[in-house]
Amino acid sequence: MMTTICIITGSTLGGAEYVAEHIDDCLQQKGFSTTLLHGPELNQVIEDKIWLVVTSTHGAGELPYNLQPLFEQLTETQPNLSDLRFAVIGLGNSDYDTFCFAVDHVEKSLLELKATRLCESLRIDVLSTEDPDAEAENWLPTMLDQLKID
Repeated sequence: MMTTICIITGSTLGGAEYVAEHIDDCLQQKGFSTTLLHGPELNQVIEDKIWLVVTSTHGAGELPYNLQPLFEQLTETQPNLSDLRFAVIGLGNSDYDTFCFAVDHVEKSLLELKATRLCESLRIDVLSTEDPDAEAENWLPTMLDQLKID
């Protein structure tokens, strides 16, 4: 059976969406089936077994507006996500104390619901990277190697 990776994006200015679209292309070229959803509702993703969350950090360390509803629904409904494996790519600006806090929020929320983190999350500093797409693409094998173990 083909492994489908559900790519969930949370973006304020579009940067995370661009990275997600690039990663989506990379995964498809490697033969993975993908679903790319910008700020989905829980019912759109609850059946998926692998989530790759690509998010920026908004305001004072919050999730972007289009990702907040999904995580509010998770908090309200408290589903058992023990079948879910996930990875996170975060974009942030290290000038802020809240650098990539959205990554921490995603990890904490999903781990509390018994999901399994595939690998260390990637935190991209938009101040120091020229090419977030390439940085994410270089990180991708770290996640994919973990998928092969199972």
